[in-house]
Amino acid sequence: MNIIFIRHGKTHGNTEKRYIGKTDEPLCQNGIRLIKSRSYPACDIVVASPMKRCIQTAEIIYPDVKQLVCDDLRECDFGDFEGRNYAELNGNADYQKWIDSGGTLPFPNGESVEEFKNRCTAAFTEMVSALPCNCTPAFVVHGGTIMAVLEKYAVPQKDYYDYMTENGGYYLTEYDGKNLRIIGE
Repeated sequence: MNIIFIRHGKTHGNTEKRYIGKTDEPLCQNGIRLIKSRSYPACDIVVASPMKRCIQTAEIIYPDVKQLVCDDLRECDFGDFEGRNYAELNGNADYQKWIDSGGTLPFPNGESVEEFKNRCTAAFTEMVSALPCNCTPAFVVHGGTIMAVLEKYAVPQKDYYDYMTENGGYYLTEYDGKNLRIIGE
C-alpha cells in the first residue's frame, strides 16, 4: 500500500515561527497559494487531523476525495509555549530547560513528546488497519505527526527531527503492514 503524508499549508502562526499546536488556525493566503501551486500524488481517501489548517489543505488538494477525520492525529499540545515564538520565549526558564533537553522534556502544562508520539502512532495504526489494503490514503496532518509516524515505522530508521518537512511538503511511502519505505518527496 502506498501512503502519502502531507504537512498542512502555512498559517499566520507558521509565518511568525510560533508554536501552533492546539490553536485552530486556518491557512493564511500565502499558505493557500503555496498549496495550490504544488502537485501532489493522487489518492483514494484522505485521513486528516481535525484542525482547520489540515481540513483546508485536504480540501484544496483533494476536493473530490472522501475525507476521514481522526482526532488523535492533531498536533502536539505545546502548553505554555502555545502561540509564542522563540523570541518571545527567550529568557523563559522553562523554555531554556526544554531547549537544553533537546526537546525531550514535556511542554509545561502541555503534552510530553512521548505521549504525543504514542498518540499519533496509535492513531496511524488504527486508521491504516481500517482502510482497504488496495487503496492509497493521503494523511493530511501536522509536521510533528509525520515525524512521529516516520520515526517509528520508516526504514532505514532515523531520528524524529530528521523527518521535518516544510509546510505543504510531503512524503510518498510504501507500507508493507509493518514498515514504511520513503519512495518520494
